[in-house]
Formats: sequence, C-alpha cells, structure tokens
Amino acid sequence: LRGRHPPPAPPRPPAPPPPLIEPAGHHPGHSSSEQHPPSLGTGYRRLQVPCAEENVSEISCHARGAHWMAPSTRTVVDIGGQDCKVISVTDKGTVLNFAMNDRCAAGTGRFFEAMARVLYCGLEGISSLENQGENPCVISNQCSVFAESEVVTLLNEGTDLPSIIAGINASVASRLNSMVRRVGLVEDLVLTGGCSKNDGLAKALAAKLDIEIEKLSQDPQLAGAVGAALIAAEKADAGDQ
Repeated sequence: LRGRHPPPAPPRPPAPPPPLIEPAGHHPGHSSSEQHPPSLGTGYRRLQVPCAEENVSEISCHARGAHWMAPSTRTVVDIGGQDCKVISVTDKGTVLNFAMNDRCAAGTGRFFEAMARVLYCGLEGISSLENQGENPCVISNQCSVFAESEVVTLLNEGTDLPSIIAGINASVASRLNSMVRRVGLVEDLVLTGGCSKNDGLAKALAAKLDIEIEKLSQDPQLAGAVGAALIAAEKADAGDQ
C-alpha cells in the first residue's frame, strides 16, 4: 500500500435563487431610508411574503376587489384551487358574512383537475359550453377520490362525455348553491378565482340560483390581488392624514 488519495469532495450545492420579492427598502438603487408604498400580503402564503408589512385575509381582499370591478356586487363566490367561499358584501365592499369549504378538494380547482385527468379532456373541455350535455349525470360523491371512481364507472357504462361533464359542473353548482343559501343570496352575484373561468360551472350555478351572474369588468382571477392593492392604498392614505 503506497498511499491513499482522499475521496473527492462532494459537489458544492448551488446557491439558492434570489427571492422573487425583495423585502421593502432593499431594492437595488434604493436606500432603506427612502419612502416606499405600503405592501400587503394575502392568500394562503401571506405570512411568507418577505416584504409584506401587514397581511389581510383573502376573504376581505376578494370582497374589496370584486366590488371595485363591479360596484353592484353584493355576493361573491370565490372558487379557487384549494377552497371555495361565498362572501356577503356591503355597498362599500366590506365583508358582512361568509361561508367557506376548505375541508376537502370538493368544488375546487383540484377537483376539476382530477376530473379533467380522468376524462382526458383538459380544464378547457370541462369549461366549454359546447361540451355541456342536456341531460347531466348525477355525480353523488363530493369527495374527488370517490367522484373519480364514479366517473370511471360512467365511462365504462358507455355514458356520453357531455352528460358526464355537465354532471360534474352541476354537482359543484349544487354545493355552491347550498353555501350561497346559507349566507343569503343578494344580487348582484359575481364569481372570482380561477374556477370563475369555467363557463360550464357558471351556467350550472346560474340555473341552480335562478339568477343571472354578473360579469366582472376585469380578470376575475385577479380580484384578490386587486383588493389587496386597494386595501394597502387605503392604509397608506390613512397614514398620511
């Protein structure tokens, strides 16, 4: 044994990427003493936003943003990726009451993604009005796992795709209808969140509620962000007085 070579050093881990949002006062070219607009975090990860000086519930932000987009708004149905909410709104855009489903994926974006995966039709296929059958199937299970099995059974039985898609949207609309009735339906009603772009769901919910759903003037998926910006601006104005 003439000698030993030490084992090669393990590769150095790559440097972590820079944060997407720099803390306030730390932007290049700006000193920490400079005035900067107030920043506000909202949503599930609002406590993780490094530059946020305050955080506000997405319920308040969606109410405020939807009211700004459509001042006649009195009821907001927010259907996001992880939960769905029904919010009663004042004529000033503040929250009166709300109901929320966050216990499971039923009626959320994850639910629709699971259904689209089983049907091989994509989210656009579930949303398209052309794919809504006249005789919706009854999807009795709200749990996405059991609903998937139910949809697979319908496919194996030869049920046509439009009837299944219409049934999926009708089942979610039924759940939302119950939440709206619990909070109290006051028109105008608007949809926010990513699932607000599901035209099939909007049609099914309008039929369940027997009303016309008001269209927002801006992208409904941005209602929460717009509301957060408005609330931050109001706090800044209050601080200047």
